[in-house]
Amino acid sequence: MINLELPKKLRASANQAHQVATEIFRPISRKYDLAEHEYPVELDTMAAMVEGLADSGTQKIGGAAGGREDDSESDAHATELLGNTNGGNMSALLNALETSWGDVGLMLSIPYQGLGNAAIAAVATDEQLKRFGKVWASMAITEPSFGSDSAAVTTTAVLDGDEWVLNGEKIFVTAGQRSTHIVVWASVDKSLGRAAIKSFVVPRDAPGLSVARLEHKLGIKASDTAVLLLQDCRIPKDNILGSPEVNVEKGFAGVMQTFDNTRPLVAAMAVGVARAALEELRAILTDAGVEISYDIPPNNQHAAAAEFLRMEADYESAYLLSLRAAWMADNKKPNSLEASMSKAKAGRTGTDVSLKAVELAGAIGYSQRTLLEKWGRDSKILDIFEGTQQIQQLIVARRVLGKTSAELK
Repeated sequence: MINLELPKKLRASANQAHQVATEIFRPISRKYDLAEHEYPVELDTMAAMVEGLADSGTQKIGGAAGGREDDSESDAHATELLGNTNGGNMSALLNALETSWGDVGLMLSIPYQGLGNAAIAAVATDEQLKRFGKVWASMAITEPSFGSDSAAVTTTAVLDGDEWVLNGEKIFVTAGQRSTHIVVWASVDKSLGRAAIKSFVVPRDAPGLSVARLEHKLGIKASDTAVLLLQDCRIPKDNILGSPEVNVEKGFAGVMQTFDNTRPLVAAMAVGVARAALEELRAILTDAGVEISYDIPPNNQHAAAAEFLRMEADYESAYLLSLRAAWMADNKKPNSLEASMSKAKAGRTGTDVSLKAVELAGAIGYSQRTLLEKWGRDSKILDIFEGTQQIQQLIVARRVLGKTSAELK
């Protein structure tokens, strides 16, 4: 029998994240939507709290707790007996969902909770996990010459003695100005193609690293999105994540493993925004006298109620797909297919639900009297970054049909 109830320890963590969303994020959501690029000073308190929770062993509030973690002896024993564990990936997913219900832009701005942290957790060595355990890491992949084709990286990394020298330009870097470190994708040998693409941890104060500009965006305005320049940027030799060896047969599966952890997190962000929009829409419809029934067929109900039921079903499926992808990661099961499925479904659902909620709410939805129009704008990026809707469907098709990237483009 499938049990879809969350275990007690995860419910406690998710409830804590929900309180943060309710008490901290929602009250300042509109403020920082209107004050783009202004640093949310309220998050400084969050940083101290998150660090305290991490030191005490409590799960993190934001979305970067995914990846590997040291199971306690009791957890390891339970896993051996039951073949099931809910660890860092599941906790991170639920926390990302709850905080995004409050404000996804602020969630992406929580200090020391960047998407680069999930990348470090996914591929770093044990020594690197200890060394970079308390950094705030952004992720720098996209370049002006490419978007979704991650294998088209042109940024280079050349070993010079005990240092790597990086050169290139990265765009759309979330928290690119505020973070303490940047996880940069670069090629160590262009002649070897995608197999030579590695990820490097670049400290903020590394010589040769600079912020060229901040982007003005449709949504998630509380989060800074930067263009970064790497001009003869020097970092220590051991700041290359994972093995420095180029394995042509393996390709760049190591760095791509990052997406198996981060795509379910982005799916959770979209699910959180969708839930927020559904809750607000239900209240508006109820006030307008529209009754939503689960006992009457949708086609026999008010048109708005029928549409609400359709969207709620989509929300539930996106939520469950996201849970499955995170559960598989925690249980060391290959989840590339499921991660892309959850990202594709949740990204599409987030935009559909939030924009349809604006439409059904009429003048209230289109105005700034509620946060519906903001959620409609915020949701779009969740269907784009960490792999667009089209790329996710392509990955799913390859996995289902057993095709390689060369066979199915």
